[in-house]
Amino acid sequence: MNIYKLMLCLFTLFIVNECQSQAKKSIKNVLMEKSYNDINEAIDYYRNLKKEKLEHFNFEDENELNNLGYQLLNDERVEDAIKIFTLLTLEFPKSYNAYDSLGEAYLKNGNQNLAIKNYEKSLVLNAKNENAERILVSLEFENRNKNKFEQVYQKQQYIEDLDKLAYNLTTVNPHPYKFMPKEDFWRVVNEKKSLITDNTTYGEFIWHCSELVSNINCVHSGLGYFNQESEMLPVELRFPLETRFIDKKLFVTKPLINSNVKEGVEILTINGVKIEDLRKEIFRHIPSQGHIETGKKLFYSAYGTAYIAYALGFPEKYTIRVRDSKSPLKLEQLTIYEPAKRHFATNLCESKDLCLDYVDDKTAILTIINSGAYYGTRFSIFKDFIDTSFQEIQSKNINYLIIDMRSNSGGPGNTGAYLLQYLVEEPFIYKTVAEGSNMAGQSFKPFGNRFKEEVYFLIDGEGGSTTGHILSFIKQRKLATIIGEELGGNHFCTGGQRLYKLPNTDVFYYIGRNTNISSADNFQADRGIMPDYFVTQSIEDYLDNTDEVMNYTLKHIHKK
Repeated sequence: MNIYKLMLCLFTLFIVNECQSQAKKSIKNVLMEKSYNDINEAIDYYRNLKKEKLEHFNFEDENELNNLGYQLLNDERVEDAIKIFTLLTLEFPKSYNAYDSLGEAYLKNGNQNLAIKNYEKSLVLNAKNENAERILVSLEFENRNKNKFEQVYQKQQYIEDLDKLAYNLTTVNPHPYKFMPKEDFWRVVNEKKSLITDNTTYGEFIWHCSELVSNINCVHSGLGYFNQESEMLPVELRFPLETRFIDKKLFVTKPLINSNVKEGVEILTINGVKIEDLRKEIFRHIPSQGHIETGKKLFYSAYGTAYIAYALGFPEKYTIRVRDSKSPLKLEQLTIYEPAKRHFATNLCESKDLCLDYVDDKTAILTIINSGAYYGTRFSIFKDFIDTSFQEIQSKNINYLIIDMRSNSGGPGNTGAYLLQYLVEEPFIYKTVAEGSNMAGQSFKPFGNRFKEEVYFLIDGEGGSTTGHILSFIKQRKLATIIGEELGGNHFCTGGQRLYKLPNTDVFYYIGRNTNISSADNFQADRGIMPDYFVTQSIEDYLDNTDEVMNYTLKHIHKK
């Protein structure tokens, strides 16, 4: 047989095998047709077909059972999905994805132990399975030890973890030195390492970690607000007053057990430390976008009881000086503490994050607070709310629309683009860079029933990520009047945060991994979007629950 005939035979054999493979029927489809409503019967049918008609169905394709399992998950039939994924692991025992899918089903069913077991098996089969690793770290975070404040690790373990933290921050985040020079970042790393002793406690160590993460100046990189630090702090070491920074001044918002302190009074020093020095120390440990300080304010008074304690080195006693008082005031230690409910700038939504309200027959308030985190299937919640709201606004012939995005920390890009489609006059490209999604360069058209009258946006320091992208558009194209304080974000952010854990001390931390830049990129990356009118709450407004930003906006509208 010459070479040409041999090649012809091989090619013919390949075509025959390919045709036979393509001719095989989908085992998923036949199981759904036969007995989708009875998975036990479907599994029995699967096994019989494999014995009797192996060559007729594509049993060799693990995606068939995997897709069937996810179909069941989407239909909220979790226990049936577990049965199919279990069959999948038996049929494909060397498939890391099979165990990953089974772990997900167990997790959705509330069985963490079996979820962990299967995710760990998946990692054994594929050490690069990032999804399994991410889920396992997330589960460890949920079940973390919250009583480690006084625990002491070996000095070398602390040093190794600081090195690991610095390494991950500067290799995972794509812009580690964008807002802090490389030499300055590593200088701080070495300073922190020099402070470690044989007696360093976990509580002291995690305070060092929080500063290193904050030096990346990325709002998506941090320890997760201040939860880990706050939850382990002994109540008797907490600063025994609830406070709030307003215009770089610190005010008492709740005296708690200290009846000798008046609500609303300004604190000048704590244990002899000037408030400005204390503020600078605290702010070094709070993540923000670039050098935006409005995002660092203690928006939640309960965190102040912990921040101040950490910044001062956990004193057992506190003495303060307040304005208009000649002598210092000694504070009583707390013996019990119930954190105050988080304060939002607006009360319109009550317990809801999305709501539409009306001031009068010409003015509507569209409130989008807390978060725009409508990822995946949850996007339909946001979309339906926005569609319904603008239809209603149009039907009422509204002239002034106030969009309140204070306390909104961001969300997926499609929420931002969708809102803008109701406001813009012409097609636009939402993002020029969108790592982790397909939005880069994608063009969006205005909706036919877009709002054509006057728009006002209310903003504050908590507005980052996607909220920054939205407001960069609003500001650049002059689509609305912006009122409030400097936004906590802008056109640039590094999102796609992932949770990590230090190997020795189990400190958990997030790092942003994906660059996202809106096409409205003619702003400073280290500063937030600026309002057209700067308006903030005074301490009196805060204590009286007066929304001065909203009041100013309404007065501005009424003048017209």
